[in-house]
Amino acid sequence: MASSNATRRFRKMAGIALSAIGLCGFAASAATATPSTQVWIPSTDVQPYKTVHLNFDTYLRDGANDDGSRTGPSYVVGPTVGILPYQKIQAEIGFDVISAGGDADNHPLYFHAKLGTPEDALFKLSPALAVGGYNFGTKSGDARNGELTTKQDIVYALAAKTVPVIGRLSAGYYVGNRKALLDQNGASDEKGLLLSWDRVMTEISDKLWLAVDYQGGDSALGALSFGASWAFAKNVSVLLGYDIYNEKLTGGQNTVTLQVDINFP
Repeated sequence: MASSNATRRFRKMAGIALSAIGLCGFAASAATATPSTQVWIPSTDVQPYKTVHLNFDTYLRDGANDDGSRTGPSYVVGPTVGILPYQKIQAEIGFDVISAGGDADNHPLYFHAKLGTPEDALFKLSPALAVGGYNFGTKSGDARNGELTTKQDIVYALAAKTVPVIGRLSAGYYVGNRKALLDQNGASDEKGLLLSWDRVMTEISDKLWLAVDYQGGDSALGALSFGASWAFAKNVSVLLGYDIYNEKLTGGQNTVTLQVDINFP
């Protein structure tokens, strides 16, 4: 169950995460082209060989901006496919089409990939490990100069271990494109921590999965997120979550996220 729910679309970034979009020189919309994630950030989960995973994600601002205007919703749709037929080392690749209502919608395609090993694969009690990248867009530019760019080009490394009763704990680090990931002052802020907790709530139901994750930094990627997922079928789950951004760039508000995930076969 942890795998079926956590091998989802920012988190994520989401994240994991936000989409690789430079607005007003340094801000971005609330969406991300993602590998298998927790709520916002990447996870160490990898799609099994020949599994095609489809994500349909929506991000809705929870209120008006500081100037009284409202930012429209963001949408993320795309597949992730498992490509290695091995148990101890796995890989996935995928892409997403992102619509956020800005100029970056003219360059809506973003790519991601991940290589990982599950827990106990390397030796007894070894953690799960993953390295990967996401938000590889197609529009180059330097957001520090006010140019549009969709190339956040984030690479990351993660380790995760399941602790009895407590759940799974994950920690890692990411580095992105310093020309795209900027703070509210327009300075580069392209790196930070990745942290998460997730657990199947078997005391209630094997279908219920909870997670909390955090992405460091004061760019549009930085956020604390939490969510709950319910598996309506073996291959279909729906997650409802909330994203609290470290910095509300250009007055943008926190987001409510609804994420639908379907695996084939």
